[in-house]
Amino acid sequence: MAQIYLVMAGVMLCSISVCFLDQNLSAVHCVEKREIFKHLQEIKKIPSQLCLKDRIDFKFPWKRESITQIQKTEGTCYCYLMLQQISSVFSKKDSRAAWNNTLLDQLLSSLDLGLRRLEHMKKDNMDCPHVGSALRKYFQGIQLYLKEKKYSPCAWEIVRVEIERCFSLT
Repeated sequence: MAQIYLVMAGVMLCSISVCFLDQNLSAVHCVEKREIFKHLQEIKKIPSQLCLKDRIDFKFPWKRESITQIQKTEGTCYCYLMLQQISSVFSKKDSRAAWNNTLLDQLLSSLDLGLRRLEHMKKDNMDCPHVGSALRKYFQGIQLYLKEKKYSPCAWEIVRVEIERCFSLT
């Protein structure tokens, strides 16, 4: 079941014609998004089905329909904050023990590149207090979950799959 979920997420990701939420974002960002998604899949260390008992609903704050609404108003900001929060999760020292450091560095490098490119586009599009607070709350829940699970391998795998899922919605 978990494998089907990952395949579906990959198909969803590849079928999105506008990879980021703002129409001003170029096809280059689409390539970057695929790179980040690929790195998220590559760092996988243990089979997801071994961690089913650790699953939790992190309550991603939006559905695909509401993300479409964000696209019209706050897309660049949303993408920037999403990449920033994902980077924050995987930059923690505890993640070094959980993942292959070479693969983790590649993921962090791709996230950093995406952030730098989006920074050049910020201008007036980076003011999104509602979106920002909702994303920060969502990722605080992820950080709290990791801490409560003592950064176990299964906790990291659950978080990796969750981030793939929320990332595939953008």
